[in-house]
Amino acid sequence: MIHKIQQLINTLRRKPKQLFLIDGLGALVTVFFLAVVLTRFQEYIGMPVKMLYFLSAIAFVFAAYSISCYFLNPKKWQSLLRIIAFANLAYCFITIICIYNFYESLTALGLLYFFLELLIIFGLVAIELMVILNSKNK
Repeated sequence: MIHKIQQLINTLRRKPKQLFLIDGLGALVTVFFLAVVLTRFQEYIGMPVKMLYFLSAIAFVFAAYSISCYFLNPKKWQSLLRIIAFANLAYCFITIICIYNFYESLTALGLLYFFLELLIIFGLVAIELMVILNSKNK
């Protein structure tokens, strides 16, 4: 498993542009789920619709940033990737605050969704930061 992760990091280090695309498309998936799916089934999730739209707006900005970086293909990609990695972390902490503030109204399905979203984003951030660190070591 660790070997596979190292292979993935090495591949993305050689093609960091792909990481921006992965991040951007993932953010668009988040926007779709938050703004379309979860708002439609809000009573089964428990997070207020206003907060779902708020979180989806943040994810949309991140998607625009990452997809722009993908198409611009910057030479100094490390600093731009660092920005989105820390922005993703900030999004996670905002989500955790929302979970804390609305815990009483969240359903098991809502908690599961946000837990899985956080898990995926934290994993992506870890990979982004490892790619940045490995690019400096090579």
